[in-house]
Amino acid sequence: MAIRIIHTSDWQIGKVFRFLDPTIMGLLQEARLGAITRLGELAKENGVRHILVAGDVYDMEALTARSINQPLERMRPFKDIHWHLLPGNHDPHRPNGLWDRILSGGIPDNVHVHLIPKPVALADGGTVLLPAPLVHRHTLGDPTAYMDDNFPSSGRIRIGLSHGTVTGFGSEDRSVPNFISPDRPKTAALSYLALGDWHGQRKINARCWYSGTPEQDAFDVENAGKALLVAIEGPDMDPTVTPIETGYYTWTSLTRIVHSRDEIDSLERTLRGLPGDPSRTLLSLNIEGGLSLQDRVYFEKTIVEGVSAAFCVLRLESKHLYATPTPEDLDQIDRGGFVRVAAEKLRRLSEESGETGILASEALQRLYLEHMKLHGGQ
Repeated sequence: MAIRIIHTSDWQIGKVFRFLDPTIMGLLQEARLGAITRLGELAKENGVRHILVAGDVYDMEALTARSINQPLERMRPFKDIHWHLLPGNHDPHRPNGLWDRILSGGIPDNVHVHLIPKPVALADGGTVLLPAPLVHRHTLGDPTAYMDDNFPSSGRIRIGLSHGTVTGFGSEDRSVPNFISPDRPKTAALSYLALGDWHGQRKINARCWYSGTPEQDAFDVENAGKALLVAIEGPDMDPTVTPIETGYYTWTSLTRIVHSRDEIDSLERTLRGLPGDPSRTLLSLNIEGGLSLQDRVYFEKTIVEGVSAAFCVLRLESKHLYATPTPEDLDQIDRGGFVRVAAEKLRRLSEESGETGILASEALQRLYLEHMKLHGGQ
């Protein structure tokens, strides 16, 4: 008796990326649908007949009919693969809610929606799935507790499927919502507990894992863009768990300090040398340091207008990149008169800490740019 499954979670179809323009957001939303197709292909390649989706199939309950049906249509072509969907905290099962709408519209024969916490025999007959759907966004009870009291005939592989947190994201306080005991595999005789909610893939113990989201969705999430291939040889054996890559886009964060044109050139080489396809990379770039006004213009042309075009997204954080104007910078603005007086005052204010210094630095930079345009006849 043995079974192989793919464990995934947190698809969050319909997710809105508010910091991106609509075109890029559309690409990321399409990639989340593309991940479903990749999961199906990986299942075929690895002889897997069951894909377990541990909650948050959808990002929210209020979705259009098209957004609801798109993932179902991605699963439909894989007729020999059974997809097991579980309501999570983003898409809980409420009366007359999202999941009732889905079922009333009809679903493909190979898609199974688990809305009741009760054991379900899988098609192979030797495995029992114990789903723990959420009916509220937040609950103080452990949704997996019922698994301790549901023992079918001996000899079957038991797999739990749930959505929640085993540690409260750093806290052992069991009053956190949707708390799941990490000891559940032991107390409920589970061969494997497939969990969702954390977007980064994580092993809790030999029989309890978070799969992570198949498409990364934030810069601060580590070990995302993956799923898990789980092989279980028997009810008394620990599973063999293998991470598999599913992500199309890569999210990367980088911090650099620049004080000169040479360091700007070095930064450009670093960005162009990052691994992977830049057109499939979202980069959060945090820049600190101080630049002369001339070098700040060079930075804008080289990095902001230049190399950034190679990336899918380059989000620049430069509030700690300060203007350090040279006498030559100020002379280019004006050698005397009220404009030079204003430039000198902005220079002094830019040396202050806090919001005043930031605003003065930006104003001085703008003053310099406008005078360069004026002298250039633009």
